[in-house]
Amino acid sequence: MSARGTSVASGRSAYVLTTAHLTLAAFGAYFCMYAFRKPIAVARFDGAAFLGTGVELKTALLVGQVAGYALSKYLGIVVCSALSARSRAATLVGFVVLAELALVLFAVAPGGWKVAAMFLNGLPLGMVWGLVIRYLEGRRSSEVLLSGLSVSFIVSSGVVKDVGLWTMGRWGVSEAWMPAVTGSFFLLPFVACVALLEVASPPDALDLAARRERTSMGPLERRAFLRRYALGLAPLLFLYLFLTAYRDFRDNYGIEIFAQLGYADTPALFTRAEAPAGLAVLVAMGLLVLIRDNLRGLLATYALMALGLIVVLVTTLAFQSGQVSGMAWMVGVGAGSYLAYVPVCSVFFDRLTAVGGSAGTAVFGIYLADAIGYTGSAGTQLFKDLGAATLSRADFFLDFSVGLSVLGLGCLLASAVGVLRAVPREDERGQALRAPTRERTRAPGVGY
Repeated sequence: MSARGTSVASGRSAYVLTTAHLTLAAFGAYFCMYAFRKPIAVARFDGAAFLGTGVELKTALLVGQVAGYALSKYLGIVVCSALSARSRAATLVGFVVLAELALVLFAVAPGGWKVAAMFLNGLPLGMVWGLVIRYLEGRRSSEVLLSGLSVSFIVSSGVVKDVGLWTMGRWGVSEAWMPAVTGSFFLLPFVACVALLEVASPPDALDLAARRERTSMGPLERRAFLRRYALGLAPLLFLYLFLTAYRDFRDNYGIEIFAQLGYADTPALFTRAEAPAGLAVLVAMGLLVLIRDNLRGLLATYALMALGLIVVLVTTLAFQSGQVSGMAWMVGVGAGSYLAYVPVCSVFFDRLTAVGGSAGTAVFGIYLADAIGYTGSAGTQLFKDLGAATLSRADFFLDFSVGLSVLGLGCLLASAVGVLRAVPREDERGQALRAPTRERTRAPGVGY
């Protein structure tokens, strides 16, 4: 083999190894993080109300956690898009340790103070996603990396809830202590995965050429991004508000919905329900890496999201007509909703940043969407208890499925038209990349 051929083969091997390294490390880190967030969902607190109101105690606890998580997303719009590379690992570990301490506080706190403890638990966890993405974005393999990361929270949501149920059933751990005990199992593995992320190779010259330079964003860059894409992003963010609320409702009240569907005693229930959704997302998003052109990749992302909403609608109508079982319906709407939801918080903004022609980070757009989305999640849970109290969780979720699908398809069409009109022409992208920016004059170490 010639020297050039050897060099090419070596480069490909390094590319594959780096992709595998980052995929496993990111998957593991976020998988472990969910052990500090989601086990609370399998505690039922039957018959308990929050401070004598019409709000169930479980709803109040989940809303408290989501409120902290949503506030974290608003803070993350600035923090995650501006944090230097040198600070990422320590910040990630510190956030998760604070979340575990909040779960211990939840276990010992009296009455209504448990809601405050869950707020403190959600507050640091909301920024973990963005900090992990900072290791993954701006690479030729970003679709593979981000699909692996996305599958982690789909699969881990089911697994950590099953672990929580196991600790209560096998060890007799109380509902109050179960979240902290479950989280403790995953603390050291989380630290190990962050260490693996930290030692991974940064984006190389080919990555930068394919996906643009990724650097921290200051206020001027953030405002310029919003001005350019406002008309296209508004309907997408409106849809994402309801997508997040839908995903969270299914996730947080899955145990009640499954019980009403007749699956209360099914072993490993959540793992069985989420594994097919995780596989669907992994395959569909992984295929996007085959599309080299960033504009076509952006259009394919819109098509994938639309397909997800169609799956939700068709599966729900089939369940209503008795053509599929309750389990098949829950698996179908899970896969469909994740196909629509996951691209917004991962590959969509990575492609948009690449096609936009200016330096920056996809994390800014992702956190803007997440902040809006989790605000909707908290509002939906309160609306169910206060505005639709006569409906069962399953019936409410059924109606939500139909409404989300119809609304979502219209929002996607409006968003695609608005974004495509705002995308700069090829010559404008070149000028943007050649123009000096404040970011490029900063001290080294700000970006990767």
